[in-house]
Amino acid sequence: MKKIFSFMCKNGSLSHFALLFFRIAVALELLVAHGLKKIGIGVAIAETIPNPLGLPEFFNQAFAIVANLIMPLFIAMGLFTKIAALPILAITLTGYFIVHFNDPIAVKDVPFMYSICFMFITIVGPGKYSLDYYFLNK
Repeated sequence: MKKIFSFMCKNGSLSHFALLFFRIAVALELLVAHGLKKIGIGVAIAETIPNPLGLPEFFNQAFAIVANLIMPLFIAMGLFTKIAALPILAITLTGYFIVHFNDPIAVKDVPFMYSICFMFITIVGPGKYSLDYYFLNK
């Protein structure tokens, strides 16, 4: 156990493990809690996707589904991580600033927390234990 801990602490490895865990946990939580509901998995009827910007309905639906189902998979794998976080940020920030603007803090804290998490991932990146790192340092 001591050898494992010393390996993890050497050269910032612990922070890379933390980024790996954080990236996977947040991405899978978004996918399971919000993404699957968008296509009707785990619920009786698929979740209605709000369209506060008045976009064409098909584009709005497709963008929300991709941002909540596909992009979290890319982030969990650490593939195109910073780019994959941008559609998620578009959805969560729209939810926070437009859809839930007048709601109580207990309602709008979910899009706020997701926004903070994915902003962090966008700024910091996926870390050493990711496909991005593997492909860029090959």
